[in-house]
Amino acid sequence: MNNQDDAVFVRNFTLVLVGLAVVGIIAFVLAKLVNGHYQASLATSSAVEARIAPVGQVNTDSSAVSVGAATGSAAVAAAPAPAAAVADAPARSGKDVYDSACFVCHTPGAAGAPKFGDATAWAPRIEKGKDALYHSALNGLMGSAGMMPPKGGRPDLSDQDVMAAVDYMVENGQ
Repeated sequence: MNNQDDAVFVRNFTLVLVGLAVVGIIAFVLAKLVNGHYQASLATSSAVEARIAPVGQVNTDSSAVSVGAATGSAAVAAAPAPAAAVADAPARSGKDVYDSACFVCHTPGAAGAPKFGDATAWAPRIEKGKDALYHSALNGLMGSAGMMPPKGGRPDLSDQDVMAAVDYMVENGQ
């Protein structure tokens, strides 16, 4: 290699480096322009507040809580349900509710649950009356024979759905 070859190499290498630098500077400027407009659109305080707003709110209205005089326990007054939600949720049959939720424990007898169809296991519970069965199913039960979570662990079920499932198990399962 001679000096002329070295000069050509240095010149070509310099041109490539300058070309890459120009492309990098152009990409940087374009990125700043695009990002600047994006950041400006995000920086409005209402947009920021909407993105970081809490999912729920705490009700501190004292009229929503009533204290029982005889028992001394606090009970939250039920807020009226939206009309659309009530209209969209038809009552389910006891069999449907049993098949979707109750069978998990009442078929194998898990956690001390009386098995569906076991008349001897159901007899002492039925003797207490349907109100006691409804109360246990809706509010849960923790006893020496086992436990049941409120609404069978399905808070999405309405009280009517749970009571229909209790009726179905008592009428058909013993």
